[in-house]
Amino acid sequence: MSELIKWFEKRRETKALATIQRHLALTTGIVEDLEKAIIAAVKGSKNEMKEYVERVTGSEREADSLRRKVMDEISKGELSPVDRADLMDLVKKVDMVADWSRESTRVLNAIPMEKVPNSIKDAFMEMIKSVKECAVSLQKCVNKMMTKPDEALQAADAVEREEEKVDDIHEKARTLLGKEDLPNAGIAVLIGQLFEATELIADACEDACDQVRVIMVRK
Repeated sequence: MSELIKWFEKRRETKALATIQRHLALTTGIVEDLEKAIIAAVKGSKNEMKEYVERVTGSEREADSLRRKVMDEISKGELSPVDRADLMDLVKKVDMVADWSRESTRVLNAIPMEKVPNSIKDAFMEMIKSVKECAVSLQKCVNKMMTKPDEALQAADAVEREEEKVDDIHEKARTLLGKEDLPNAGIAVLIGQLFEATELIADACEDACDQVRVIMVRK
């Protein structure tokens, strides 16, 4: 067992770990709000979509603030330089989930959804659902690393399976985008950017879980 995992077991009530868990919960909530924003956009509920976009924007700023707090708290702690770097890398990778969610809302806001074919709207819905499952599984993975480390690697495997689903959906979406007769090239570009940004959320989840694996096996 790594020294960092032993540190978790002895100090589960520390401010740093509590802040990491708050950051995780907030990040998962951001992805859930992104899903709600996409659902509202597909339904044509523009005001509802804007409300969820604003929530993502505010939460992403809060996540940045929490990330800085975690970094500050870890830097003052008693961890070794290697363990400190491992934990900081994990927090930064989790924060990328929030960053790419925010980027997804920027693209979503620019898409005239009424001009998007239903087949592509369905692909948006399918993809964001799997992306959300990635984020939920990531939260479980990191929490288990801090509370039940023997179960953390199983949770990491679940994230990887979800990320593979997202890749498959993205591949089908590209094929679909090439077949659809879209009003103009600009809309096609924006649709492609939204698929890309949401896939990168899942990639960030997988990167964070890979960092959990690094922490788990480091001696």
